[in-house]
Amino acid sequence: MDPAAKKIIILGAGISGLAAAHWLNKDGFDITILESKSEPGGSMETRREEGFLVDYGPNSGLETVPLIRQLVDEVGLSQELIYADAKSNKRYILRNNQLHALPTNPIAFFRTGLFSLQAKLRLLAEPFIGKSMDGYYQSISTFVRRRLGAEFLDYAINPFVAGVFAGDPDTLSVKSAFPKLYRLEEEYGGLIKGMIKGAKTRKQRSEQSKQSARMFSFKSGMQALPLTIAERLRNRIMYNCHVQTIAKTDGGFRVTFHQDGQEGSMDTPMLLTAIPAYQLALLCPDLDKVMCAHLNEIYYPPVKVLYLGFYKKDVGQPLDGFGFLIPEKEKKKFLGAIWSSVIFPERANPDVAAFTLFLGGARSPELLEQANPKLVDAVVGEFKAIMKVAADPIFVREKLWPKAIPQYTLGYIEHERYFTEVETAHPGFFISGNYRGGISVGDCIKNSELVYLRIRDYAAKR
Repeated sequence: MDPAAKKIIILGAGISGLAAAHWLNKDGFDITILESKSEPGGSMETRREEGFLVDYGPNSGLETVPLIRQLVDEVGLSQELIYADAKSNKRYILRNNQLHALPTNPIAFFRTGLFSLQAKLRLLAEPFIGKSMDGYYQSISTFVRRRLGAEFLDYAINPFVAGVFAGDPDTLSVKSAFPKLYRLEEEYGGLIKGMIKGAKTRKQRSEQSKQSARMFSFKSGMQALPLTIAERLRNRIMYNCHVQTIAKTDGGFRVTFHQDGQEGSMDTPMLLTAIPAYQLALLCPDLDKVMCAHLNEIYYPPVKVLYLGFYKKDVGQPLDGFGFLIPEKEKKKFLGAIWSSVIFPERANPDVAAFTLFLGGARSPELLEQANPKLVDAVVGEFKAIMKVAADPIFVREKLWPKAIPQYTLGYIEHERYFTEVETAHPGFFISGNYRGGISVGDCIKNSELVYLRIRDYAAKR
């Protein structure tokens, strides 16, 4: 193959771009990565301060497929890899200002005070409910209310969606946001039947369900993964590089940019974009205006991460779980809290407890749309009441992500279809990132291999 045929520019040094770059680099591709920030990782951002290890983005990943461990091993991070402490297996939901452990087996389900007797009996009807005729255009709320009932929606799915997407189940598409849940009904006729029968399929594919997959991070935080991949790629990454335009040329694509006050441009036969949708929309109106319209329709709500440290002796709630999520009906100013130092004890000193709280999201973006100096104090007060904390925090850090997580809203399938059409219409142009194929770290890694394989096959045919 002509070496020029294996030249590719990658936009973005988040995990999607870097993981794809890793596979491409292994295969001998000539890679250049353009990154607007001064460091790799995108939303994977870790800082160590005053004895606390703070992840301002993803706090962990789920080892759902062997590919994830393969990537970790290949970049030399095996000794850094850590798994969640067994104490964090328990998850809580807030109801009536009380924390209830989410039941994990049938006996616990019928004993829990989280759901009423009526809701428990309603769940037993799920295997007898037929498939929907709505197809792709169902919200998660509609799907869950029909199959499991309103109370299960309010006190299980509503907080769960807030915890995963910082999202609103009334607006998210079940097909696009939770495709595996949708597929259980489509393939097996129901959720309970699908979970039982689907376990065999997952085993054949060497996959773990997200409920049973091991949770992982790294001794020095989640940013260790993109930092290590980037270090292996070394001078292939151009930092502080702000792309201005993407244009089609006879031989592929031209990318113009400025870096450290200097203007520049590069031509390439192949281009992989792994930057957020709203950033890509600004770069390519000359390439495809309809694509830009689709990109601009993807909603990224604001999310504030609030990291708190307390002395353990001041915390009255037993620290025996992953954390808790808050249903919308509870009317709190935050979405939930991860008990960071329970999941990974190395995140704080032994006598200290560390927590990560999340505010805003699609549920209440208005809280973050304008400065509110009293908001953090109000949230700390609510958190202290729930956790029975008798003193003020000894450590407080916060970070606002103005555009945090892409929302796979109703009709998202139309975006997905059009992005595929664009790649067909513009050979050599590839679209990746967490607005395609899933938002989690694991999804991004899995999709990075898929896009690498598409690039490899395209290059081989040139």
